[in-house]
Amino acid sequence: MYKLIAIDVDDTLITDDKEVTPGTKQALELAIAQGVAVTLATGRMYASAHNIALQTGLNVPLITYQGSLVKNVIDGHVLYERSVPKDAALSLLRYCDEHKLHLQLYIDDHLYAREENDKLIAYANLSNIPYTIEPDFDKLLASPSTKMLMIDEPERLDSIAPELRELLGPDVHITKSKPNFLEVTHREGTKGSALRHLAQHFGCSLEETIAIGDSWNDHDMIEAAGLGVAMDNAVDSLKAVADYVTLSNNEEGVRHVIEKFVLHPAQANQ
Repeated sequence: MYKLIAIDVDDTLITDDKEVTPGTKQALELAIAQGVAVTLATGRMYASAHNIALQTGLNVPLITYQGSLVKNVIDGHVLYERSVPKDAALSLLRYCDEHKLHLQLYIDDHLYAREENDKLIAYANLSNIPYTIEPDFDKLLASPSTKMLMIDEPERLDSIAPELRELLGPDVHITKSKPNFLEVTHREGTKGSALRHLAQHFGCSLEETIAIGDSWNDHDMIEAAGLGVAMDNAVDSLKAVADYVTLSNNEEGVRHVIEKFVLHPAQANQ
């Protein structure tokens, strides 16, 4: 029944040790062998998601930057791309200047920050990607930014998110991928929008898709999919809208979903 599976990466596909287990990798391979398209749907940069895709043998378009960039693994062909509107990007830059917030830009799949600090270093280590220091963000924003990300304490980000939604307006999407990451993309730069686009690309309906995730930024993807799955370690708001709650990322929750609903669907209702 299911023809497309979109899987979040952090705290979903990979364990807390940042690994894809052999059992999960085997389940992915078996699903692909049955003709199911399997993709990653992540807030990560394409370069970071690409590395994980190669480890798991995926060779399909990847949903990256929350859905702002959908790009083939093999030939690098871009299927879908959205950037933060320039006026909103400049407004966010001024806001972060005034409120002394750490801000990162993502331009042409490169990560930029204005200074090297603990927040940037920890982020780069988590994503396993390099970064470039460029103090002049005004110059950088002459080019489109795929995503803009703020890093701070969760409570502070929660308090400023409503302000930013009012300041930046309806043309952007604001979400959290982790408690201390607040991310701004184009309003169509979401995992749900990208899933709809990929379903059309593969010639299947949304009812024939599975989406698996754990965090706030997975919300619209989980709702859009025919089968929306939340991890056991997911935030409560995602579990509330999911069709199914699987095991945690450390208990091979993704493997469980693939075996239950794709490899052995006859057992799904048992």
